Amino acid sequence: MYSKNISFKIKNKLRRHQQRTTKRIMAASKSIETNKETNWFNRVFSSVKLKTQRSSSPSTNRLTSITNPGFESLGDLLRLRRITEHPPRQQQNTIDESLVEIAVNSSTDTSSLADKSKGTIDFFHTPSGTMVTSPGSHYADWSTIDWLSDQARDRLRHQIITEQRKDSLWKRFVAFHDALSGWLCVLLIAINIGIIAAMVDIGAVWLTNIKVGICLPAFYLSQEHCCWTASNQTYDQYQHVHCANWHQWSSLFHVTSNTVAEYAVNYVAYVVFGCTFATVCAILVKTFAPYACGSGVPEVKTILSGFIIRGYFGAWTLLIKSIGMILGTSANLLLGKEGPFVHCSSCCGNIFARLFPKYGQNEAKKREILSAAAAAGVSVAFGAPIGGVLFSLEEVSYYFPLKTLWRSFFCAMVASLMVKLLSPFENQHRGLFYVGNNYRWFYFEMIPFLLLGILGGLFGALFIKSNIAWCKIRKTTRLGRYPVIEVILVALVTLLISYPNPYTRMPMSTLIRRLMTSCELDDESLLCDYQRNSTSAYEKNEAAKPLTGVWMSVGLLSSALVTQTILFIFTFGIKVPCGLFIPSMTLGAITGRIIGILFEACVYYWPNFFLFTIECSTADEQCVAPGFYAVVGACAFLGGVTRMTVSLVVIMVELTGGLSYSVPLMCTALVSKLVGDALVGEGIYDAHIKLNNYPYLDVKAEFIDQATAVNVLESKQEKTELIMLPRDGLTLNELMTIVRTYKYNGYPVIASQEEASIIGFVLRRDLQLIIQQRILTNGESNTNLLISFSRTIQQHQQSNLIHLYRLLNRSPTTITLDTPTTTIIDLCRKLGAQTILITNDKGHLVGLLTKKDIITYVKQKKT
Repeated sequence: MYSKNISFKIKNKLRRHQQRTTKRIMAASKSIETNKETNWFNRVFSSVKLKTQRSSSPSTNRLTSITNPGFESLGDLLRLRRITEHPPRQQQNTIDESLVEIAVNSSTDTSSLADKSKGTIDFFHTPSGTMVTSPGSHYADWSTIDWLSDQARDRLRHQIITEQRKDSLWKRFVAFHDALSGWLCVLLIAINIGIIAAMVDIGAVWLTNIKVGICLPAFYLSQEHCCWTASNQTYDQYQHVHCANWHQWSSLFHVTSNTVAEYAVNYVAYVVFGCTFATVCAILVKTFAPYACGSGVPEVKTILSGFIIRGYFGAWTLLIKSIGMILGTSANLLLGKEGPFVHCSSCCGNIFARLFPKYGQNEAKKREILSAAAAAGVSVAFGAPIGGVLFSLEEVSYYFPLKTLWRSFFCAMVASLMVKLLSPFENQHRGLFYVGNNYRWFYFEMIPFLLLGILGGLFGALFIKSNIAWCKIRKTTRLGRYPVIEVILVALVTLLISYPNPYTRMPMSTLIRRLMTSCELDDESLLCDYQRNSTSAYEKNEAAKPLTGVWMSVGLLSSALVTQTILFIFTFGIKVPCGLFIPSMTLGAITGRIIGILFEACVYYWPNFFLFTIECSTADEQCVAPGFYAVVGACAFLGGVTRMTVSLVVIMVELTGGLSYSVPLMCTALVSKLVGDALVGEGIYDAHIKLNNYPYLDVKAEFIDQATAVNVLESKQEKTELIMLPRDGLTLNELMTIVRTYKYNGYPVIASQEEASIIGFVLRRDLQLIIQQRILTNGESNTNLLISFSRTIQQHQQSNLIHLYRLLNRSPTTITLDTPTTTIIDLCRKLGAQTILITNDKGHLVGLLTKKDIITYVKQKKT
């Protein structure tokens, strides 16, 4: 409060000024409240009135005094109150009220203020008009979170809820809801991402078929559904189904007599529709959601490691990315939906986490939900829930406790079930490329399997190097200024090249399924053009002589392999939603099928070779199955690009439905990873993280260095001045100058300038809030008040002192100059330390390191 000596005239003037300010703030607060991201539990939990002080320990009273964040407008909090002769009834201060009292009244008792060393519940839940950070979070955009601080906040929140549940039945229900909120959140995520996946599947299949023709009179049916019950079904030499109800575009224009004209009309329609889909997709992304482009997995990995990117998991990003997946895959671009599904599921996780304060207001806890959501993304993309959980654990997540594993398992299971219930393409989600246990492999086949693993590693290294080089050109030239034009050009070239080749004309998932399928006796397609002696399906399927159709298919597949590889390099990274799982598997399946056909021919023409004689003579079925080589090739190429191992094998087993294939798949995945790591030491996701210069510290990478903290300090490129706040003697005006001039994350507090022993660490955002609220209430006057971070203050000093002891984190992460670099890196990776203080042998502060400094040092050593 202001001093009693202030004149009545000045007081009225200040009151009028404050009322005008209050009206503006309350008006802004009302507009903000309409979009406030809270739920009924948050409001009930925050509005609970504390009971009168009981005969309990002081620590319990202090804890219960901060359980009411007080969702009042800032105008109500900052309104000047008249000084009455009789003191008002004593009531517990909320956190924000306590901060205001510190800024306004120097003699206020700060015993009820939240202790930053033990965490806070909702320390910064104030209207956004007075905050420099986003509502609902106290972290600024493009910053890293403090894992230790957020975990301390959650422990304190849990402790308070546990203590209060004995007070009433309602408090017990609140505690039960808090314990159940994680499962409810992942359930909502799974249901919604399952619905989105079913809609994307239906829309993508329909638009893909629109490029070729239309079903009349039921235009909304795809080609497969249009001919589902037709009695006059026919198949061409590439296993495409045709019937009377399905009309190609040439037949709608009554061009059926001239073969060249018919081909030209269908060609033009295919290109026009594909370019239209790609153009609309690029325009939507550029206009409404720029974050919806790309795969999203590198950004998801970075965000899960503790980085903040506002809007990347927003509702607009979810909507545009879902629509973009339909349009992008329908345009026949070399991209998939699996990576974007991980991004979309993470968007669902971020949106539904806001309904639960336990996760919505704690960034570290929110990442547990995002990890479970990432597992659901792979589950709905492939129909592989177990592989999705392992993908989240191995490739995406940074912090994965046991309870997150259970929730990820539950989320992936429910999401996969939802897709199976809603999608009309049931077989795709029973196993996207289901072949069962139709194939039997022999030990001599490990030679071509290992060869496929080597080729997969070589392909992965070639793709990563080439794609990163092209992305650098895009970022550093004028090409990056015209993303829509680039998408149109890539789509035009892709469509013009793809149509003449029947294998590239068909959707990639259909091509993979065709390549993985074995050749039956009644299969008359070119890929299965063999001279067989068998006339009955019950006879042994002997090795057969490949005829002209097989070799023609090998030529077409080889051409497709070359053209698709080049197009894939230029496509991944354009400004549309694009994944790389299906394109990589397509190229691997093509390579595997070609090698399988060649190896099958070797067995036929040289049957007396000792390896073939021993194994094939005792086989009850076909000795070499080219379809199985396509399965192994898909695993090898995907592993070479992403460097996945365990999760990749499980995904492939779930996709194909063949548990007996695990050993060849494991060997192939391991070889492709070893070869790829030997040539390029990182996967495609880590390469794009490095390209975009995201602050990501890989938890799986091994770092061996003999340096110490001194070397890290000396290697810092930006030699910033070390700002240390003294425990006593600092004025408010000097503090304002420091905060405005040195925009660091926080400042260490020392005993004095002469004795630089560490007292604690105070965050800049805490000090900003104090300064802003002080200016709102007092203006620029009386800025000569002293700042104290001492534990206790004398009674005579309270009149001209601001006591900020409880804002201190009194246990910051501290090391010495001789601490090894490997220990410092483990502090950042395993403990999530954001800021590390360095002391000399006397215990005096001599330096400071942030997580970004450690990441920069690791990059320098690697290069």
